[in-house]
Formats: sequence, structure tokens, C-alpha cells
Amino acid sequence: MSQIALELLAALVKSVIIIAGLLGAFAYLTLIERRVLARFQRRVGPNRLGPFGLLQPIADALKMVFKEQIIPTQAKTVVFLLAPTISIFVAITAFGVVPLGDKLGSLPSYWQPALTDINVGVLYILAMSSLAVYGIVLGGWSSGNKYSLLGALRSAAQMVSYEVSIAISLSGVIMLAGTLSMIGIVHQQTSQHIWFILAQPLGFVLYGIAALAEVNRAPFDLPEAEQELTAGYLTEYSGLRWSLYQMSEYINMITTSSVLTTLYLGGWTFFGLENIPGLSILIFIVKVALFLFVFMWLRATLPRIRYDMLMKLGWQVLMPLSVLNLLVTAYIVAFQQPWWIAGVFGLITLLIAGYAAAGEMRPKKASVVTEGVALPSSVRLVKVESTPPPETAAIS
Repeated sequence: MSQIALELLAALVKSVIIIAGLLGAFAYLTLIERRVLARFQRRVGPNRLGPFGLLQPIADALKMVFKEQIIPTQAKTVVFLLAPTISIFVAITAFGVVPLGDKLGSLPSYWQPALTDINVGVLYILAMSSLAVYGIVLGGWSSGNKYSLLGALRSAAQMVSYEVSIAISLSGVIMLAGTLSMIGIVHQQTSQHIWFILAQPLGFVLYGIAALAEVNRAPFDLPEAEQELTAGYLTEYSGLRWSLYQMSEYINMITTSSVLTTLYLGGWTFFGLENIPGLSILIFIVKVALFLFVFMWLRATLPRIRYDMLMKLGWQVLMPLSVLNLLVTAYIVAFQQPWWIAGVFGLITLLIAGYAAAGEMRPKKASVVTEGVALPSSVRLVKVESTPPPETAAIS
């Protein structure tokens, strides 16, 4: 076979493996999350189907296949049917430039555990992840339901608010590495003998929060708030189409965890152990699994925030801090200062921001006490004097 044919064959094989792996990971991430949430909430998770409940995802898939597919009479049918496929297509495509490990022994470079290595890999991921909102917006708009439309509009506003912070927070890593290639950034961390989380702790935290909001995971799941919008953009979806949206959410969560691992935790590297053949992929999977567990932990711990708080966090907190981190990193790179200066600055900024956030959450001092109940200082009581009822005329 010719060289071109071998490269095409390798790309096809790796594409099939990545798609099958992502779909399988989605199925069992649902099981893992249900078990993790059950443990946090001190209840019993799925454990009936198969040993340890391992067959539960198969049962869920069969349920979705045979569940009735409902199309509302007011829906715009073509867009309503296409919207979930847009979300899952974008989610899978964004994962295409994520490197899963180092080269596999003496095999040719086109068999490396990454679908492709383009010189603008970070920009590619940002572009594809920003397209994910189209599936949600079109699904909510085409449902012919006001709750769905409100959820779609929330998702659009949320994406605009946090996409800017994501791009700016990643700029620090790009400047330190001097490349936009995902594999090149991992190699730069190896050559500089650091993981970029040490030089960019502030950018790491900012990207994690903003990416969590962009994926619509709790506590930022405002587009599908059940208590407010009866599931929002998902209200009119059922069966397989509903599961496509869920699939895209979990795959986007995997992609976000993979980007965090690649850009900040050295990707597949771990103190030389990656040189053992085949172990680099396992190291990468373990790091990604740790971030996935943190996402589940946050869902079990934090309540959903108000929508005005979501916008305030995005525009008034994350964006200014990401710009500040960008300026400090630009100074470090331009004047060739030690990387630890940016790391110390980031840690100090995080401590100050954490202290300020704790102060905001601290209960305000009550200034009014009525019947033993302390009221906040913003409450003003108005005393209304009772008047006796008018005398009624005597009945003769």
C-alpha cells in the first residue's frame, strides 16, 4: 500500500476507535456519576442490573430506543430533528485534536495516539466548542415552547459571557509554550521541566470555571433548570433525541477534562513513567478521570446559582482576572523573567479572590429583630396601627 493509503487507513481506524471510545465512556460515565452522587447523598445508586450495576447503561440505551419519539405540533420539524445531531457532531469533532499519549514504540508517526496534530489545535478546540451552542439554541427555538426558548436564550448568553474568559485564560499557556499545537504544548512542558499549572494556577482555575459554565454543568446548568424552566431547551425532547443532548454534554465534559490535562498537567507525561510502552495512554486517562470526578463532586455539592449571579461572575470576575493574568504572563515572557513569578502572582490572586468570595457569602449582620427572628439589614418594617371597626347600627 502507498504512504497516502496507509495514512488514510490509520486515520479511519483511529476515528472509529475514538468515536466508539467516547460513546462507551458516555454510557458508563452516567453510571459512575449516579453512583458517585449516591455516595455523596448517602443513598443507594444503580446496582441491580449486572454485577455492581454494570449493565445499567445497556438498559438505559434500550429504554431510549423503544421510548416514544414525540414531535410537538408547533415545532419546526426539520430544525427540531437536526438540532440534537448538531450538538453530538460538534462534541465528537472537537475531540479530534486531543493527544491521548506518546508515540507507540517504533510505529510510524501516523499511528500516534492522536487523530491529527494541527498547528492551531487550541484555536480549533475553541472554535468547535463555541459551535455547540447552536444545537441548544436551535433545539429550544424550534420546539415551539416558551420554556424551551428561554433555555436556549440563556445558553446563548452564557456562551458569550464565558467564551471570552476561556480564550483569554488559555492565552497564558500559549505564550509560555510558543505554539498552538496540543502535542507541541506537551513537549514544551517536558522541555521546560514544569507542568504549566505551576506557572498558570490562575489561568487553570479560570478556565476550569468558565469551561464548566460553557458545558452547562451544575452549578451552571441554567439553560435546563428543572425548577424554573421544566428542563428548558430539553422540555419537548424524548427518547433518542433527548439522549443525544445528554451524550454531547458528557463528551464535552470529557473534552474539557482532556484540554485541562493537556495544557496544564503535562498531558501523558508523569515523571518519566510515560517512557514505558503503552503507559502514556493510561496516565492520560487517569488524569482525565480525576477532573471528571471533580465535575461530579461539584454537582453533588454546589446548588444552582441565580442567573444574574452567573452573568456577574462571568463579566465582573472571570474576565477581569483573566485579562490580569494575561498581562502578567505577557510581562514574564517579554522580559524573560522566571516562570515562578507568574505562579506566585496567580496563587496570591486566587487567595485574595477566595477571601473576597467568602466575605460575600458570609451572612449579613441583622439590624432588625422581631418576635425573636433576626432580619437582614435590608429589611425595613412598617408598623400599621390597627383601627377599631366602625360601630354598626342597632337593629330595631
